[in-house]
Amino acid sequence: MSFEYNTTRNELILAEYGRNVQNMVKYIIELPDLAERNKYAQAVIDLMGFLNPHLRDVADFKHKLWDHLHIISGYKIDVDAPYPKPTPEAALIKPEHIGYPQQRIKYKHYGKTVEVMIEKAKAVTDEPEKRAAMVQGIANFMKMAYVTWNKDSVADETIIKNLRELSNGELELAENINLNKVEFKPVVARPANNNRGRNNNNGKNRQGSNNGRPQQRNNNPKQRN
Repeated sequence: MSFEYNTTRNELILAEYGRNVQNMVKYIIELPDLAERNKYAQAVIDLMGFLNPHLRDVADFKHKLWDHLHIISGYKIDVDAPYPKPTPEAALIKPEHIGYPQQRIKYKHYGKTVEVMIEKAKAVTDEPEKRAAMVQGIANFMKMAYVTWNKDSVADETIIKNLRELSNGELELAENINLNKVEFKPVVARPANNNRGRNNNNGKNRQGSNNGRPQQRNNNPKQRN
């Protein structure tokens, strides 16, 4: 009796579909009739979608399945696909490098969003009330971000100072304005309440002393004597 090992088999082109799908595609390639190839190819496409349901979350997932079918066949399958046939050269094209932001953030606990909001507020020059509301909202957000990352309370003066520095002195919080109160409160695990179980056990013990039946008081004076 001979055994067949994966090391002696053909290489799996797309392992996520398994060897059976690859063997089916190989069988379709060898079919002489185009209509028959189309019928079996559609059945394999449905099976591939069933085996990888996560592809349904991908935009135009049917197109991706047909591309995978061609790739599994080594670009040899001849069927009437609803999408253009991919080429081996397209698979060798490397995606463009995604550049990482190189901008320096002065206060990282505030993040880049605060700096963007400050620039937006500085651009508002013809509406004083709107500008003041934006400044107050930015200051409240800065206080919340500070407490979130530093896990400590912060004085309003610190936020006002940082706001002045980030805006190059162009944004000032109106006088007599108190920022929203924000405090870091660590989550304390509450102890488990075992009283309920203890009471249940006591009740069982009381009933167990009478074989599980409730005790009855003897109200007959003759029997008590």
